[in-house]
Amino acid sequence: MFGDQALSLIVESRRSTQTDTLFKYNDEVVRNVQREIRMLHSDLSDTVASQSEALTPSQPVLCASTFYHIGIRQNKRCLLAYHAHRLERLKDLYWSSGGALPHILMDSDIRSKMSPHEVDFLREYNSMISDYRNDFLDVLDVAAGISEPPKDLRVVVEVVRECGTIQTETGSFDFKKDQRHRVIRSDVEHLIVQGYLKIIQT
Repeated sequence: MFGDQALSLIVESRRSTQTDTLFKYNDEVVRNVQREIRMLHSDLSDTVASQSEALTPSQPVLCASTFYHIGIRQNKRCLLAYHAHRLERLKDLYWSSGGALPHILMDSDIRSKMSPHEVDFLREYNSMISDYRNDFLDVLDVAAGISEPPKDLRVVVEVVRECGTIQTETGSFDFKKDQRHRVIRSDVEHLIVQGYLKIIQT
């Protein structure tokens, strides 16, 4: 039945929202919907061409062309909604990782669920955000988490996952698992957001 595969993409998007999960890009169904759109467009063109010389098309031609046109429009809307939903999910992932694109792309589970075009989108999005951040970096880091405003400039953090030596304004820190350090929060904010460090006290 026309539109069934397109509708399955919408159902998948809804399940993705309900489970707060990014599903694997459904390339096969997307291609099938695109093929169906081309087929409907071809049928529409043939139907209209059959009465190209008539001043007013017959009732059957009007009904058939309306049917094909609505089918094409519905499939396109489902494709657009599916891709818009996926882009929003990817932007949510980007911000939940503190704007750290390598952190997302190095995660093999997330990377395997993305299409090549989505990877390109994230790279372009990251580039745009980086350009914007650079204009304000001396005053404010727009990628920093603000759900809990800091009460102090310095915080005590515990290393949850080893992340090696990090160079900061106050010197270098060798973050080894289970160690604690007193650091300037803004220097390690990205590591806190990515889950390498955990705040013990402020």
